[in-house]
Amino acid sequence: MQFLEKTKKSIFSLIILILLIISFFVFKSALQKEKIYFPKMSENQIFTDFEVVELIEEKQINFNKVLFGKNFYLINIWSSWCEPCKDESDKLLELKNGTSIMMIGINYKDKKKNALNFLELYGDPFDQIFIDKQGTISINFGAYGVPETFLVNEDKKVLKKYIGPLNDEDVNEIKNITDN
Repeated sequence: MQFLEKTKKSIFSLIILILLIISFFVFKSALQKEKIYFPKMSENQIFTDFEVVELIEEKQINFNKVLFGKNFYLINIWSSWCEPCKDESDKLLELKNGTSIMMIGINYKDKKKNALNFLELYGDPFDQIFIDKQGTISINFGAYGVPETFLVNEDKKVLKKYIGPLNDEDVNEIKNITDN
């Protein structure tokens, strides 16, 4: 009887040891795997063949269909928790009112309620707003944070990228590029 219990304990200990060794190798291989996510851009050409969800109506649409029919698009990545986004809100409204650019907002890692409150408080300069809960849309554009703004032409080529909040100089530059 004692021999049987010692054998059971030995087998149990051996199983635990084998599971620990297997777990070690699984974790080790996972840690060695490259986890860098690169933007899907080539030569300033943005990747647009992906699905997005609208903020307000929560309808899903292919982003290719959004970038259609205009000469220029301003894609602004923003969030309600972003202080610099508040600072640039009047610049985006100025562009909305002073140009024919299609204004597209990408709401980055935010809650819908907070985003809607932000737009009500600071104004809504966007023709369309999409949700980016995981941040992968922003990464596809090559963004590193918020706010970031991309001026894109009808060929889906990024003409200019603005990191940080837009200022008067940026607004004038955008107007000059899109007026020609």
